[in-house]
Amino acid sequence: MNHPLEFGAFLTPTAAQPGAVVELSTLVERLGYDLVTFQDHPYQASFLDTWTLMSYVAAKTERIRIAPNVLNLPLRPPAVVARAAASLDLLSNGRFDLGLGAGAFWDAIASMGGARLTPGQGITALEEAITIIRGIWQTDAPGGVTVDGRYHRVAGAQRGPAPEHPIPIIVGALKPKMLALTGRLADGWLPSQPYLRDPTLTEANKIIDDAAVGAGRDPSEVRRLLNVMPVPGRDPADWAEELSGLVLTEQVSLFILASDDPRTLQGFIENVAPAVRELVTAERGGTSPASPAARSTATLAHRRPGISYDDIPANLAAIEPGDAGYRDVRSTYLRGGSPAVVLQPTSVAEVAEALEFARKHPDAVLALRSRGHGISGRSTNDGGIVIDLRHLDSIEVIDEERRLVRIGPGASWSDVATALAPYGWAVSSGDYGGVGVGGLATAGGIGWLARQNGLTIDHIEAVELMLADGEVVRVDADHDPELFWAMRGAGSALGIATAFEIIADPVGLVAFAQLTFDATDVAGFFERFGRAVEAAPRSLTANIMMGSSRRGSPSQALVMALVDSDDEGEILSALQPLADIAPLIGQDVRLQRYTDAMMASTDPHRGQGQPAGRSILIDHFTAEVGQNIAALLESGTAGVLSVRSVGGAVSDVAADATAYAGRSANFAVVALGSNNAALDSAWAPLERHAVGAYLSFETQLDARRLRLTFPPATLERLQAVKSRVDPHNVFRDNINLGQLDGVTKTG
Repeated sequence: MNHPLEFGAFLTPTAAQPGAVVELSTLVERLGYDLVTFQDHPYQASFLDTWTLMSYVAAKTERIRIAPNVLNLPLRPPAVVARAAASLDLLSNGRFDLGLGAGAFWDAIASMGGARLTPGQGITALEEAITIIRGIWQTDAPGGVTVDGRYHRVAGAQRGPAPEHPIPIIVGALKPKMLALTGRLADGWLPSQPYLRDPTLTEANKIIDDAAVGAGRDPSEVRRLLNVMPVPGRDPADWAEELSGLVLTEQVSLFILASDDPRTLQGFIENVAPAVRELVTAERGGTSPASPAARSTATLAHRRPGISYDDIPANLAAIEPGDAGYRDVRSTYLRGGSPAVVLQPTSVAEVAEALEFARKHPDAVLALRSRGHGISGRSTNDGGIVIDLRHLDSIEVIDEERRLVRIGPGASWSDVATALAPYGWAVSSGDYGGVGVGGLATAGGIGWLARQNGLTIDHIEAVELMLADGEVVRVDADHDPELFWAMRGAGSALGIATAFEIIADPVGLVAFAQLTFDATDVAGFFERFGRAVEAAPRSLTANIMMGSSRRGSPSQALVMALVDSDDEGEILSALQPLADIAPLIGQDVRLQRYTDAMMASTDPHRGQGQPAGRSILIDHFTAEVGQNIAALLESGTAGVLSVRSVGGAVSDVAADATAYAGRSANFAVVALGSNNAALDSAWAPLERHAVGAYLSFETQLDARRLRLTFPPATLERLQAVKSRVDPHNVFRDNINLGQLDGVTKTG
């Protein structure tokens, strides 16, 4: 394992001048150090509390990692240490490392109420503590953490929070038994150079290596750190030569300078550290000492069967189940996932490499992801491959006169709204800014401007597309118009869109209203809502969010509406009929930018479970439709029911102009529940009114639902295109046209 060569500082948390150590920490960051560490002696009245200090320093810094050097475990319960460490790691965006010590200065520890332990007892206690700490962090494991140790016990302790990154546990150890524990359990070893006499550094390293091998680990998984002390008047070149030798012969990869003198700290990082890097690089024949570390044995143990991990191109970013960051890419907004690998290409060429790797695994589920919001859950999977396009996120105005914009599939619609705002433009694009461009722009795009400006796909001028064989093509009205037709409504079944050219619309300030209604009369509420929206000017687009009915509580409905106007009279005229459909409980109307309506959370998607989703397009909210919705909500099988307005400009487009069908519909209705069978049963009466479906909200795509979504003539055209551009059905795991006649069913 080739750990990066790094440098840190070891500071004294003196309480007499509490601001001094904080200022010194910020200086250390500015100087370019990688790590700042602090002594931990809770029994020392002249020292600041180390946890409090580290938290304060984390808030005052932006880049540098932080660690105790090392934490006094006998005075800190390990379960509390685990939560404190995870919390600090989350608050600092993954900048915390955990140094642990078994204990010393036992008289002082006993004076603070800690138990006095022998060296052997301290080792046992440390091993128990590490087990508890890692158990608390392992939030994917079932149940609570139970460790019935001799010195540390937890009985069903709740797991979590999970840290932002896999926090390394670094052990401060000098004696053989502690060194052996380090080799078995730790991620790093941190001794102080002046104390390395018996055993020597070489002898200690061998003890760690032998213990690691005995535990089935690669010894290089244990990173070697070293606290070093400044020697006044020492020649920097001599010091650099000594330290480079320790890198090359003893595998030390992180030197931590113990000093509180700003000039010493500056001289070391400016004169000694660069010389060490140069000497190590020269000795290794030009290989940088900062190469990324290989995956550990523990990480490799999380690999899933059936995936040739060693065949992943070295230049292609790949996140595996045991890797840092996996928690942030495994799931979607609502749905949990456990893919075998998430590939994150940064260019079209790398997309081709990712696709080629996926094609070598024809039995693995392949998910395409633009941003990971996907309600359907098909942008993740269990044990398969995800091609995550988030880094293809460019937004470029290529023809200002035509308002023509080129957008990468990994951009979010919030990014797009922000980029176009200075021009006074917007693209009709969903109702939540966190959604990625790629999924929406190949499925349809029902958004806040739908009735005024149509669907997202109605504004696409061209698509840059990677076909199943890796060929990149441009499709538009003049270049393969049939494939261009199919990409607008069923694109995820046909290839990987790597860029879109889209015409934006002029959009200024808009009115955004949130109206909360007493919807006790559920059927009547939906019928009146339908009439009001259909009669409203096209500048108004309105959505409904409503939960299942609860006995004893009046039903409430939240209506969110956008009016594309900044004229007060026009806004009131558009909203008043909507406000009259039922008793109002609350209202909020404000004039704002379109970008504000498309704001999105930047938090990673960490959905759990497997929610069930159903969607239909309907022409009108008749009395019968309203009664069916009331029955659905009364059944409790749909935790959330939502309605989005279409019609208007959406219906102006000919039914066969794109693969998106159901142009006559005025509304899209979506239900989300937790049980597929129960939801199907309650949903069936409502589905009888469907004139189509919107697949972005469908969690189960069987042949019947595909036929509901695409009329026979549309399906026939789609299958003809599919057979031509993807005859082996590589892209089968989003819209599986291969389950119908005419296309090979598997890759």
